[in-house]
Amino acid sequence: MAWQWFHRLGSPRWFYEKTTSWLPWLAAISIALILTGAVWGLAFAPADYKQGNSYRIIYIHVPAAFLALAGYYIMALSGAVGLIWKMKLPFMVMKSAAPIGAVLTFISLVTGSIWGKPTWGTWWEWDARITSMLILFFLYLGMIALQQAFQHRDTADKASAVLALVGMVNIPIIYKSVDWWNTLHQPATIKFTSKSSIDPSMLYPLLIMVIGFYCFYALVLLLNTRFEVLRRESKTQWVNDLLSDTKMESKS
Repeated sequence: MAWQWFHRLGSPRWFYEKTTSWLPWLAAISIALILTGAVWGLAFAPADYKQGNSYRIIYIHVPAAFLALAGYYIMALSGAVGLIWKMKLPFMVMKSAAPIGAVLTFISLVTGSIWGKPTWGTWWEWDARITSMLILFFLYLGMIALQQAFQHRDTADKASAVLALVGMVNIPIIYKSVDWWNTLHQPATIKFTSKSSIDPSMLYPLLIMVIGFYCFYALVLLLNTRFEVLRRESKTQWVNDLLSDTKMESKS
C-alpha cells in the first residue's frame, strides 16, 4: 500500500486533483499566522535591551532564512527522487521551488544587511554565514538558468537535479558557519536541543511567523507546481477536459 501511494504521489494528475482542496485552507492559515505574528512581534513585543527596536526585523529575516535553507532541501530531495525513480512530478516540484528559494534567500540577505547596519555598523561583511548564504542565492539562480539553458526538458531536469544535489554541500556550511568560524553573525537564538537565548515574549511571535512562512511557502510551492503540471501536461486529455470544464463554468 505504501509503495502504491508513493507512485500515486508521483502522478501529476493525482497531485493536481488532490491539492485543489488544500489551497483555500493553506491561504487562510498563512494569512492568519503571518498577520498575528507580525502584529504581535512589531507592535507588542518589547524592545531589545541592546538593539532597541532594530531587532524587530528578525520577524522577517529569520523565517525567510529558515525557508531559504528548507526550500533547498525540498528542491534537492525532489531532484534525487526524480533521478532515482524517474518520476515526472518531482522534477516539476524541483523547478517550481527554485524561484521561491531565490526570492527568500534575497529577502534574507537584504534584511540581514538592514539589520547589520545598526548592529555591526556596516551594510555588508564577508562573514562566513553571509557569504555562504550568498552562494545559496547563486545556486538558486543557477537552477533557474539551467532550466532555461536546455531545449530538451529531460536534460534540463537531470542537469538541475545534479546541481541541486552538489549544492547540498553548502547547507551544513551555512548551519555550522557560526560555530566553525569566528564570525560577526550571532549564534542561533532558536534552539531545539537546549534553551533558546531569546526571551519568550519575543520568541512566541517569531515562532508564529516561522510557521506562517512555512504555510505560505507550501501554498506558493503548490501553486507553482500546479501551474507547471498544467504546462507540461497541456497535451494530455485530462488537462484538455479540465480547461474545457473551466471555460464552460466561466460562461455559465
